[in-house]
Amino acid sequence: MLSKRVEVLSESITIAISTLAKQMRDEGKDILSFSAGEPDFGTPDVIKNAAIEAIKEGNSGYTPVPGIPQVLKAIQTKLKVENNLNYAIDDIITNVGAKHSLFNLFQVLLNEGDEVIIPAPYWVTYPEVVKYSKGTPIFIETTDADEFKITPKQLRDAITKKTKILVLNTPSNPTGSVYSKDELEALAEVLKGTDILVFSDEMYEKIIFDGLKFTSVASISEDMFKRTITINGLSKSVAMTGWRFGYLATPIKEITKAVKKLQSQSTSNINSITQCAAIPALLGEVNSDIEMMRKAFEKRRNIAVKLFNDIDGLSVIKPKGAFYLFVNFKKISNDSVDFCKKLLLEKGVATVPGAGFGCEGYFRFSYATDEESIIKGIERIKSFVS
Repeated sequence: MLSKRVEVLSESITIAISTLAKQMRDEGKDILSFSAGEPDFGTPDVIKNAAIEAIKEGNSGYTPVPGIPQVLKAIQTKLKVENNLNYAIDDIITNVGAKHSLFNLFQVLLNEGDEVIIPAPYWVTYPEVVKYSKGTPIFIETTDADEFKITPKQLRDAITKKTKILVLNTPSNPTGSVYSKDELEALAEVLKGTDILVFSDEMYEKIIFDGLKFTSVASISEDMFKRTITINGLSKSVAMTGWRFGYLATPIKEITKAVKKLQSQSTSNINSITQCAAIPALLGEVNSDIEMMRKAFEKRRNIAVKLFNDIDGLSVIKPKGAFYLFVNFKKISNDSVDFCKKLLLEKGVATVPGAGFGCEGYFRFSYATDEESIIKGIERIKSFVS
């Protein structure tokens, strides 16, 4: 009955764990969940007020498919000021979150047999949408020894005549790893002279620690700018996960034209009120809120890393971005699904198995929650490991 396209998809393991944790909590059990990938802060008032004003002004009709002129201009300004990227207005399209951006792009670009290079660990959605789009995911394995970042040699060795796209995610979900400018320049050298496109998922760009400066992939060189599709949104940086605001930008007119055509026959425009609410966030009016959240995440990271590294059998590198720890438990087990399921059932702690991110022997721990819960949760994990 079902299409073969759908049958190749796997359920999101993140959502599966979160759903089980919620079910157990609804049954009255004491559950501490570190599985969700969303900030525990509320959306800043400036954004809420912009949405309220948009409603009062009656901005509830259809909009152009790419977005209203004001929000496209705001994205253009943001990318120029913050990322040193010069896109034309018609290079930009708003989407229903970055997941929608990726879906549209893979759908309009991939043909059967086209290969997409994906560093592992990876965000769970990447390979699934590649498979749905009839492409072939090609994984480059990384470890905590190299901070979960691919090397130029690994990239060079993975490229074949069928390679069409390289996916880069910095800062990374699930590892929190951040590529430096030098590291990106080295990867860019490998791509010179090829027709390979780069999808740069920069959703966590504002959540970066230790005084580091974020480098946008497309800003590395003119060659990288011409081959890169920049993907971003406001879900993580300003706690707008449920508002569903994402966008993509690329100077490749053939791609933007195709995405607009596809989106016109699927979602059409994204939520009109969300577009209006996004404008102050894009123009820097909530930067103080962003910095408040960033500092809180950095403090939580420091606490969690120390506590985990004090547990025999567990280890974790100190990530430089996002709000996740990718915890190594290979000394105990190499079955992450079994480990995480037992941890949830026996100790009431929800984490996400590394298998879902293409890397066994690890689990993802989101510290996008309060310090008390983090400390209590890691104490339970210590008890479980013991």
